[in-house]
Amino acid sequence: METDMSLISLVMRASTVVQLVMLVLLAGSILSWVIIIIKYRFLKQAKADAERFEDQFWSGINLAELYQRISKRKGELAGMERIFETGFAEYIRMHKRASGNTEMLLAGVQRSMKVALAREEERLESNLSWLATIGSISPYVGLFGTVWGIMRSFTALGAVQHASLSMVAPGIAEALIATAMGLFAAIPAVVGYNRYAEQVNRLVGAYENFAEEFATILQRQSHVSEQSSEEKTETGDETAVAQSPSETLAS
Repeated sequence: METDMSLISLVMRASTVVQLVMLVLLAGSILSWVIIIIKYRFLKQAKADAERFEDQFWSGINLAELYQRISKRKGELAGMERIFETGFAEYIRMHKRASGNTEMLLAGVQRSMKVALAREEERLESNLSWLATIGSISPYVGLFGTVWGIMRSFTALGAVQHASLSMVAPGIAEALIATAMGLFAAIPAVVGYNRYAEQVNRLVGAYENFAEEFATILQRQSHVSEQSSEEKTETGDETAVAQSPSETLAS
């Protein structure tokens, strides 16, 4: 009597433990593919948003006007827009409290942007740990199923007097399916993790560069505002002393 060696038949005849292992690996594979697809769209959108905002920022637009425009969408901000909005808002607050103290003002702005940057980095890295976990443990889970299946086959083989290869082949084949499924779940997860981790690092680097450049612009404008205030104070013109940061950056 010939034994049915089709894939479905082997899976259905496998032991309960091996079937549970296969089920876990199938769930892990589905989860990893869902994360891969969602993360692809998310990082693609994040990159496009960063490039669009950088084009706006370096187009020579009035930064105060840009701040007013994006602050209307405060609940929807992400990436560079959030870093810019956080830094500019802190600059306005610190300018009122520490007017004339450029170092204190810039320190407060840099701290706020650093916090915003950390939150954006955490948002970009969300769910990547799942890909790393699936990619690292799936082969071992599959190997466990294989070892268990082979053990079961040889245990059954020891209970008969006349053993043959045809008696153990189906059991070993069933067990090896678990290893194949482990690799099927692990390989896409590892590839996806490595690719997305690189993209996240690039985006975070772009965010850090933008934060440094923005801080440099604020520092330069603060020095210009401070020097202008001192000159106007000496000449008796007090209007420039009361100049707001938005007015300063409008030039």
